Parts: sequence; C-alpha cells; structure tokens
Amino acid sequence: EKGPHSSLGLASRFDAVGCLSHGVGVLPDNLNGAEGGSVFFTTTVNPPEQPFVIVAWTFNSGSGDRNIITSTSSNVIGSGYENRITFDRSTGSLELRNLTMNDTGEYRIALTQDGGVQNTGYCRLEIFTPVSNVVVTPSSTDLIEFNNSVTLSCSSSGSPRSYTWLNGSSEVTASEGVQITDGGSTLTIISVTRYDQGPFQCRAFNPVSHGISGPVSLNISFGPENTNMTLSPSQEYHEKGSDIILSCSAGSRPPAQFQWALNGALLSDTGPELRLNNIQMNQSGNYSCQAHNTKTLRYQTSQPFRVTVLEKVSAASITEPPVAPVEGKPVNLTCDAAGSVLTREWRKDGSPVSPGSNIILHDNNRVLSFSPLKRTDSGEYSCTASNPASSAEAKYTMTVNFGPENVNVTGPSEIKVKQTLTLICSAESTPTATYIWMKNGTEIHTNSAEFTKTEIELSDGGEYTCKARNDITGRTATSGGLSAGAIAGITIACLIVVGGVVGGVVYYKKG
Repeated sequence: EKGPHSSLGLASRFDAVGCLSHGVGVLPDNLNGAEGGSVFFTTTVNPPEQPFVIVAWTFNSGSGDRNIITSTSSNVIGSGYENRITFDRSTGSLELRNLTMNDTGEYRIALTQDGGVQNTGYCRLEIFTPVSNVVVTPSSTDLIEFNNSVTLSCSSSGSPRSYTWLNGSSEVTASEGVQITDGGSTLTIISVTRYDQGPFQCRAFNPVSHGISGPVSLNISFGPENTNMTLSPSQEYHEKGSDIILSCSAGSRPPAQFQWALNGALLSDTGPELRLNNIQMNQSGNYSCQAHNTKTLRYQTSQPFRVTVLEKVSAASITEPPVAPVEGKPVNLTCDAAGSVLTREWRKDGSPVSPGSNIILHDNNRVLSFSPLKRTDSGEYSCTASNPASSAEAKYTMTVNFGPENVNVTGPSEIKVKQTLTLICSAESTPTATYIWMKNGTEIHTNSAEFTKTEIELSDGGEYTCKARNDITGRTATSGGLSAGAIAGITIACLIVVGGVVGGVVYYKKG
C-alpha cells in the first residue's frame, strides 16, 4: 500500500498534466488529496515578460471566500496557511501542505497582468482519509450447503469510496444468489454451496489509497453423497471359510460416519470397512452401507452388493448302473458331489454331451439317461460338479454289451483223408462270445472259436454247426442265422473215381 504522500504526489501531478482547466485553462479541473499530505495547484500559463501585477488565491468551502495568498509588491498570507504553502509568483502555481479534511472545497486564482488583463481559473480539491484496517466480518462461518445463507460485511478506517470482493483469486460479482449491497461493502450469498468456502477478501478504495482485508474462510458442510461400496475380492460368490473386505466411501464434509446393513437390517458394525473373516453360509445376503453426516444430519445408503457363500464342491462321483449296460435297454448315470453344487456338466471322451434321440438330461443335469442304449454310447464319461468358487470331477467308463450276431464259420473247401480239418467260428459280440461246436446236432466241442480234427476219416463227414453265446446279454446265435444247420456240411465219403486210381490219389469234395 502506497503512503499518502507518494500516492498524492503522483495523483496531483497526473491531474495537473492530464486535465483541462475550467474557465480559461489556468488550473486543472479537480484534484484529490490525502489527509496529512500535499497537493500542487499547477497553472497552465507561461511566465509573462512582465511579472504579474497581482496574483490572488482564494478558497471557498461553502461559507464564503477566504484569502490564501494575495501577492502584489508584497505577499499577504491568509490565516491558517502560514507555513503550509509554497508560491511561485512567476506562474501562480501553489503547493498546499499538511492537508486536513477542512481543506476540501473550491480553489480560485486570479492573475492580473500589467495593463489590466486578468486570467482566472478554479478547481475543486477533495481530501480523503487513507484507507486502512480493512476487516471482513461474516454473519456465520459454520454453514450447511443449500440450507444457509451468509452475509459478509466489509469495514475499514478512513474514507473508502468503493469496494470489490474476491473469492480466492476471482472477483465476485452480483448474480443469481449473490447480492452486493451497501455501496459494495456487504456481500450476501443465498443458499451457500461447497464452492463458496473462500477464502474471501474485501478491497476498499478511495481516490488516494486502497486496502485489502485478511482472508476469511467459511466451513460449509455438505453430503453425504455418491455413497459407494466396494468388495474385495470383487466377486459375488465366495468359498465358505474365506475372508472378504467390504469398503464404503462417500463425499461428505465433515467425513461421514458409516454403519453396515445385511438384507436391510442394520448391523452393529460401524466404520468405513467391514471385514468378514472365515465367512459362513448364514452370512450370505445383500450388504449395504449407510453414510451419515453429523452436521447436515443427512443420510445416504449405498446400492446393495450381493454376497453368496458357497461350500466347496468335493467328492464327486458317478453312480454306475446296478447291472451291466446292455444294448437296447435303459441305463441311468447319476452324478453326485458334496458341497454347494450349482451346475453339472457331462462329457463323453472329452466332448460335451448333448440331449439326443436316446439321451435325456434331467434333475438339473444330475442324471444322464439312455433309453434305449446304443453300442455307440460306449466311452469315457465325466461329470464336473461346480459352483463359481470351486469344482470337482468324476469319471466312469461305460461299455455297452451287445450280441452275439452275424455268426460265421470259415474252413477249407476241399480236404483229403488223413488231413487235418480246421473250422473257425466268429461273431460280433461285446464281451467276446463263447462258442459250442455240434456235428449233426450233437455237441462235440466247447469254449473255443476254433474246431480242429486231425487225420480226418470218412466217418468224420457230416454237418458242423457253431453256436455263439454272450454271458452278459444272455443271448445266443448259431451259424446260418435262420436255421441251425448246413453251415459246415463236409462230405468226405463221396469218392469219385475217374478212370480208376490216378496216380494213387483219392479226391474228396466238400459237399
């Protein structure tokens, strides 16, 4: 802040140079001065070749003219101006010192030249007390957003003429919700918000000085708002016995207090964190937190967060059919597991099992049914029982038993006496069939797919039949399909003599 003398001298010189005078341009228009300072009345005339005959300065504060100085062949100084003025007779300029508030008024000069020509001029001088001790007084500093209004009053020593207000570094102007009254010395904020906390300062001005107050801050309480809850780990499903942490936050001044709720019922737990260690099944539910501001007396509750506690899935198993699977009959495979099973997935040889013409999934995929069973249903089956927190898998290899069918006998088309006869029986069957050989309807050999007769004789001729049996399916089938004969009818005794004995070789025909 500039001192009264320096600021006055600058203002006075500026006004003397920059302003036009009244009348004939002898004096500047108006001047301002600081109480206790000095002011210069500088005329705009050049010194004449012949000195002025008379130079007279007068002052009028509204109660008549008073002589300041009248200069002819001698100087007559008016009462109260002794030792307060410096006078330049060549131009008529005047310095007035030790200004008081009583020096406010109109100053006139009359310059009389030799020959009687007179120049006159006047200007007004206004004295101001320098501004100091600027202070802002708030009606209250503890406020609630949207609930309260506040009035800031600016006062100071001296004689301020105008005021400006600052919020931080920004100037405050009148607008909706902001009123500036009492000549600018009063700032009123209607329905304060959090952005009105300041710091506020008041600047007070007059033409010769200015001052600024110290900062004033308002404590504006608001909230709670934007109440938000987070969960760690951030998932809905949690394994029984695990630890989870729920955290709550809210925008609030002063900081909000928190209380926790489960399924809408308040818990005894308070604070921004809720720790659930070794969580149990009965702690499943919708968790929320309630934020409370003790100043605004407002509450806000977060959106609920679902926490589901699940028992670990274990000991998965597939229940085998009570009897061996047989083609054409129904079979059920049942998947069970301990724990909280939410889903079950079946696979065959690594690929997902889908319902089909003979495959049905029911009881929430717990039971896989085949009706009827096909031989192509054989394979390795797996069932994965799971929930979002754990899983367990069981496997079962199913073999579909079928047959026997397509029984067939193979053997030589010709044979000679004393040679070895070998007949082989085959059939499609799971498990592998057992075989019984018959000759002309009489059983001659069992438990072998191969029938062998060494050094065959003529008496070995006849009809050979193979019967296949599946001990699991309980089914049998014979060679020849529709009948049980004539598959291997071997006639050895039919001797065909062609031209007698040829080379001692006898020919036999398979008949």
